[in-house]
Parts: sequence; structure tokens; C-alpha cells
Amino acid sequence: MATWRKARRSANNSSCVEVAVTPEVVGVRDTKDRTGGTLTFTRPQWSSFLETLR
Repeated sequence: MATWRKARRSANNSSCVEVAVTPEVVGVRDTKDRTGGTLTFTRPQWSSFLETLR
């Protein structure tokens, strides 16, 4: 089971996301709507996503 944590770069105005990292996947969800769905990335996809954001 993954442990969810607030993303380090989330805003301080309640516009936050949480991430959960496992050896296989990374999950991302809205802190205010935890049951609203989760984006799931493979580890390589997550790395590529972060590089694109930078």
C-alpha cells in the first residue's frame, strides 16, 4: 500500500496535489478531492513528466 504525501511544490492556497510512490508506479490526486480519481504514471513516465515541467 502506498503512502500519500503532499507534493513539495504544491501551493499554500489549498491548490495542492498529493503523490504516492511505489517501486512500479507514481500516483497523483487532488488533496481536496481524494475520491475524485487518481492519475497513475509508470516510473519512466513520471520522470519524463517532471522533465517536461522543468
